[in-house]
Amino acid sequence: MRRIQDHLLARVARYLGARAPASRPWLALLSAVALGIAPTPLFAQGRSYGRSMVITQQGLAATSQTLASQAAAQILAKGGSAVDAAIAANAVLGVVEPMMNGLGGDLFVLYWDAKTGKTVGLNASGPAPRALSPGFLDKQGVKTMPGRGIHSVTVPGAVDGWAKMHERYGKLAWKDLFQSAIAYAEQGHPVAEALQEAWTANAPRLRDDTESVRIFLPGGRPPKEGELFRNPEMSRALRIVADKGRDALYKGEIAAAILKTSQRLGGTMTAQDLASYASEWVTPISTDYRGWRVYELPPNGQGLAALEMLNIMETAPATPLGAFSASEMHKRIEAMKLAYADVRRYVADPHTYDSPVEQMLSKDYARKRATLINPGKANCNVPPGQPVTNDTTYLTVVDKDGNIASWIQSLYANFGSGVTVDGMGFLLHNRGALFTLESTHPNVLAGGKRPFSTIIPAFMERGDLHVGFGIMGGANQPLAHAQFVSNLVDYGMNIQAALEAPRFTKYSASGCDVAIESRTPAATLQQLSEHGHEIRIRREYTQEMGRGQAILHDSKTKTNYAASDPRADGSAVPEPIRP
Repeated sequence: MRRIQDHLLARVARYLGARAPASRPWLALLSAVALGIAPTPLFAQGRSYGRSMVITQQGLAATSQTLASQAAAQILAKGGSAVDAAIAANAVLGVVEPMMNGLGGDLFVLYWDAKTGKTVGLNASGPAPRALSPGFLDKQGVKTMPGRGIHSVTVPGAVDGWAKMHERYGKLAWKDLFQSAIAYAEQGHPVAEALQEAWTANAPRLRDDTESVRIFLPGGRPPKEGELFRNPEMSRALRIVADKGRDALYKGEIAAAILKTSQRLGGTMTAQDLASYASEWVTPISTDYRGWRVYELPPNGQGLAALEMLNIMETAPATPLGAFSASEMHKRIEAMKLAYADVRRYVADPHTYDSPVEQMLSKDYARKRATLINPGKANCNVPPGQPVTNDTTYLTVVDKDGNIASWIQSLYANFGSGVTVDGMGFLLHNRGALFTLESTHPNVLAGGKRPFSTIIPAFMERGDLHVGFGIMGGANQPLAHAQFVSNLVDYGMNIQAALEAPRFTKYSASGCDVAIESRTPAATLQQLSEHGHEIRIRREYTQEMGRGQAILHDSKTKTNYAASDPRADGSAVPEPIRP
């Protein structure tokens, strides 16, 4: 790096030559600039992130597809609430990102009520069919939990979750929320840039199901970027939900189609499994991180990992060398390993296992775990502590009253189970893949039990500032949340800069492998390698690091700020002002 700086100085000196004053004070200034320690700038220095925040006093929606953000903004302009807009956006996302989310997936929500100042949570994840068990799979010759196919399918909870949120917080008629999604499914939409990449990469997951091939591989191949994709069967399903409500999926025409599909493939889902499903209001869990209160949802989700990771990080001060220094990134990576080891061991459906949440959120426990971090060496084998004495779509919306919906919905893996519901044009998720068949593990498969879940919405606040945020991507999510929070709190970044900043990801606590975006300084990568981290360098902006959205509401000024991740195809779109 020093050679690069010397080369830069030499080139500029040769160019300026006699043009510079005899005393050449510019040379000292240039040297300082090249070394990154310039004094007062001579002109505006620009910024280290690309997009600007969207700032307005109207409502705002930030999603991973601009068509969905626009649909949400239109609902807000009609007087809809943040929840109305979130449902409309979610429905559109199920059409334009069909491999990520939709009618056949699960939903988790954190909702901040501006009037009461309270944050509530909704868990709309579904259980395994009652007849699905390790014994049943063993008789089929299945020795490990399937990653796709009908036996990876659990009851889809999203539509019931939409209905519960709308019943409590909606303003517009239910039917009005689905019109944009119906139109895009029926008339078609051009396939977006990043989406086409995911569609092509994951197309093999569809090959085992003829209905999936017919719907999502028209002509036998993934659609190309900009190519019009139509899904009239999904349009039909959305019309049924719009006209007949949530019962259509759990007791009516769509339920019958799900059961027919399951039976065709040898599945165990029954009418009772669907009809008896109900999502659940839950109390969020939280921690204090340097004066900010950060919220996640409790188990069966993995939000606990983000909070424990933050607690461990808080045991050491933020380094003055910056967010992208080797010391800071090493601390984050090692804290992540410790938190993930615990969560993978202790988190399961709270109806069947009492996860030690309070103990794992203890600051004393965080200090104990932090002692295992060697500041100069990566830990490649991280066991869980003893606290007891692939892909997803995230969106966030704020309405004109300041209410914030932090909303995440998923099929789990790209294209979920790979199974498309006959005649309905939507995929069923494979959330059951997250069960284990290990008999002594709290997350062991059992009929009627919900699996460990990776999807987590988040919320944080301090004083008048309230932030709904989320960064999707399977096991990537908690560590991405913690990086976002630290960027914001420790290093003073705004929400767009914090979201765009180079990230690392790692999907398990074991091993020293870590993937890092190439925008990370070369010196940092070199020092991390010297610490024993096995660096996998990724592209500047890669979906592997998750695709995030964030909205900040200032309740004092009534101003809203939104950020949308350049790793996705989306944007933040404000509610059009009504003259």
